[in-house]
Amino acid sequence: MLKGKKIVLGITGSIAAYKSCLIIRELVKSGAEVQVVITPAGKEFITPVTLFALTNKPVVSEFFSQKNGTWNSHVDIGLWADAMVIAPCTAATLGKMANGVADNILVTTYLSMKAPVFIAPAMDLDMYKHPSTLRNIEALRSFGNHIIEAGSGFLASGLEGKGRMEDPENIVKVLDNFFSASDEKQSVTEDLKGKKILITAGPTYEKIDPVRFIGNYSSGKMGFALAEECSRRGAKVILVAGPVSLACSDSIQRVDVESCKEMYEVTIGEFPGCDAAILCAAVADFRPSEIAAHKIKREGDDLLLKLKPTQDIAATIGNMKGERQRIVAFALETDEEENNARKKLEKKNADFIVLNSTRIPGTTFQSDDNQITIINKEGRKSYAKKPKTEVARDIIDELVSVL
Repeated sequence: MLKGKKIVLGITGSIAAYKSCLIIRELVKSGAEVQVVITPAGKEFITPVTLFALTNKPVVSEFFSQKNGTWNSHVDIGLWADAMVIAPCTAATLGKMANGVADNILVTTYLSMKAPVFIAPAMDLDMYKHPSTLRNIEALRSFGNHIIEAGSGFLASGLEGKGRMEDPENIVKVLDNFFSASDEKQSVTEDLKGKKILITAGPTYEKIDPVRFIGNYSSGKMGFALAEECSRRGAKVILVAGPVSLACSDSIQRVDVESCKEMYEVTIGEFPGCDAAILCAAVADFRPSEIAAHKIKREGDDLLLKLKPTQDIAATIGNMKGERQRIVAFALETDEEENNARKKLEKKNADFIVLNSTRIPGTTFQSDDNQITIINKEGRKSYAKKPKTEVARDIIDELVSVL
């Protein structure tokens, strides 16, 4: 049941770090995709070069790449994963995780993780028996983490054999059993199997000159979460993504664009063959009438830009919409939210509108959370603030009900 699963493997500074190679080998052999996140101390026991050779993925060890300064986003890793396994996990890392001491990228990835977390402690028995270690393990259990210990699979009573890291094959078996247990639930939720879903995500950039543009703060996180949710439910997904730094599953057909014009052309080209379109992108409503061929120099006190409307993607495919096709539109409002959303519902010929509000702190642009209201011709449904991955489930549940 590990085929196609995305696993983050966290490695800390333990002598048992060499066993992580065996874990990777078993996971890859089972069809899983593995991303290694390692602490600075972990690199003293095993090299990133070895780990890269096994996973075929660059190892994440620092917040910023030493080569080019690229930022490694722990949030994106947390959204990408189906599970996180920390093996080996030292007493020091256990303490940091239990108390939120986010001083390295492994702990920050753990704190951002949306998927289940499995922890395999590795230390000598005296360290394990210390009250502070036992307290940290119990705290991590209370947070919903799965503790994998030598000879038991999950944390059990008694200290015999405790401390050493569980055997790699048993760690992988625990993961396999976990996903197998949820297989029945997953099969029930494959309610988009055979469907083709078109999703737009992220901002668009409208050029002013070769170095400047009109854009917005959209991160694309909501649209990418929707794409992953549709894919998990069995749909073939075409994701038309504006300029964002997010990654998506290999199962998703991704088309990267920059401007509204590019997004418009791809969207209207793909929509006729789709069962539904989810228009989550924050498309610029206006673009410069002319794009300067060279960088505009600073001359005088004022610069006047003449803007003209961009193509209305939602209205265009609303007119193209067939009897069996469905459209989900988004409305981001600052005032008169519901009134404006209902106007958009009618104008865009959408089946329902997902309403966001900039007036709710910690939601919409750049945030990992959102709070939405779904509006259709029959009424409205309001939801609590929650992670965008969970918001995506609510939205796709609504889409399934109208397909």
